[in-house]
Amino acid sequence: MKRMKRALMGISTLLVMTTALAACGGNSNSNSNSNSNSTSPSPTASETASTEPAKSDGKKVTINLWSFTDEIPNMTKKYIETHPDANVEFKTTVIATTDGAYQPALDQALAGGGKDAPDIYAAEAAFVLKYTQGDASTYAANYADLGLTDQMVKDAEIAQYSVDIGSKDGQLKGLAYQATGGGFIYRRSIAKDVFGTDDPAAIKNEVGPGWDKYFAAADKLKAKGYAIVSGDGDIWHPIENSSDQGWVVDGKLHIDPKREQFLDFSKKLTDNGYSNGTQDWQEAWYADMSGAGAKPVFGFFGPAWLINYVMKDQVKDTNGDWAVTEPPTGFFWGGTWLLANKDVTKDDAKKKAVADFINWVTLDTSETGLQYYWANGTMKEGEQGTKDSVASSVVMSKSNGEVALLGGQNMFEAFVPANKNATGKNLTQYDESINLIWRDQVRAYASGSKSREAALKDFKQTVKDQLGLESE
Repeated sequence: MKRMKRALMGISTLLVMTTALAACGGNSNSNSNSNSNSTSPSPTASETASTEPAKSDGKKVTINLWSFTDEIPNMTKKYIETHPDANVEFKTTVIATTDGAYQPALDQALAGGGKDAPDIYAAEAAFVLKYTQGDASTYAANYADLGLTDQMVKDAEIAQYSVDIGSKDGQLKGLAYQATGGGFIYRRSIAKDVFGTDDPAAIKNEVGPGWDKYFAAADKLKAKGYAIVSGDGDIWHPIENSSDQGWVVDGKLHIDPKREQFLDFSKKLTDNGYSNGTQDWQEAWYADMSGAGAKPVFGFFGPAWLINYVMKDQVKDTNGDWAVTEPPTGFFWGGTWLLANKDVTKDDAKKKAVADFINWVTLDTSETGLQYYWANGTMKEGEQGTKDSVASSVVMSKSNGEVALLGGQNMFEAFVPANKNATGKNLTQYDESINLIWRDQVRAYASGSKSREAALKDFKQTVKDQLGLESE
C-alpha cells in the first residue's frame, strides 16, 4: 500500500543492517503495505543487534534475509525464541523502498549469486509480481521444492488472492503472512443518524453491494450534511483491485472499464459534494478521521492495517465510534510476500532451514506460529501489541480480533470474508508507476481543469513516454 513511506514519514532513509540474528529492538508487530504506503516506520538509523540462539551441535546454517523494513528481520527473534533448537543464524539486510533503493540492490544481489546472495527476500504488493511472475521470477524457488505443499496451503485456508499473486504457471513462489482484504470502515454515530442503525450487517446493505447502492447512500448522507468519503483516493483501491483485468494485457496498456469508471466516480464525488475533496496521505485526509474536516466523513476503505496502524493515531475524539463491514466490492490493499532463492535447494541443510522459517511465517496455524502472534498482537510476551488480519483464516477463526477503535467489534468477522472476496488476478509489475499517472489525470478531470477525453489521451501518452507501453 505504499506512498505512505514518503507521505506519512516524510523522510528518506537507507538502512543496511547486518546481524547474526536480526534481533533488533522494537515491536516487530508493525505493518508493511502496498503501493509504497508501508505502515511500518522506515528505519532512521543504522543499527546492529545480536541474540545468540540456543547452542546446538554442528555448524549453524546462515540465512541471508533481505527486506525493506525491519518487520521480517524482527520476526527472526521470535522464531529463535519458539525454536530454541534451531541451528540457524540470520544475516539481514534492510534497505528502505524510499527513493526506489530496494529493488535495484536486491536485483543486483540476486543476479550476483554466491554465498552473499539473498536466501529469503521480501517483496511488497507494489512490486511483488516482478519477483513472483515477472522479470525476476526466475530467481525464486517453488515452495513445493522446499517441501511446502499445496495441501499445507489448503489446510491453513490461506487467502486465495495471496496465493494467486505468489504463483506462476501453477507453481507457488511466495506467500504473504498478512492478509489485506479491505472493508468499509464507518462512523457508528453517523450510521445511526442517517440509517437508524450502526449494525455492520445492516450497513453493508446500505453501502452495497455495487456502486449504485453506494452512491444512493451518499445522497442520504449528503442530505444530513455528511460526506460519504474524504476524497476520491478512498474509492480507488476497491475499484482498482476489483477490475477484471490489469493495466497491461498482451503487452499493451489496457484500461479496464471498471477502472475507467473511476474517472466518472471521482467527478461525481466532486460535483455532488459527496466528499471533502482531500488527497490520501495528506493532512486533510487525516483530519477527516478525527471529524475535524469540512464535513463529517462517514467512512474509509481499507484493510485492518488502515485501522490499527493509521487511524489509531488520527481518530482522537472519534475513537470507539467506528465499525467495519463488507464493502460494495471485494478488494485488497497491500501486503508483503516471502520468497526463497532457488539456489537454497542445492544445499539440504540450508533448504530445510529456509523452509522451516518460511513455513513458520506463512503456513503455521498453531498458537506458536507467527500468524497467531501477529493476529492477536502478542509478538512480545506480556505486552499487548497491534492486532492485524493474517493470511490464514484458520488462525483468525481462533484469534481475538476485538479492537477498541471499533467499539470492541471483532474485526475478523469482516476481514475473513474480505480476504476471500479479494482477487489477485489483475496486478501487473507496472502498477506502481501507472497508478501514479492515472491518479494525476483523474484528479485533473474531476477538478474541471481537463476534459475526460484529454485526461485519457494524456494518460496513454504519459504511460508510453515513461514505460514504453503502447495502448490497445
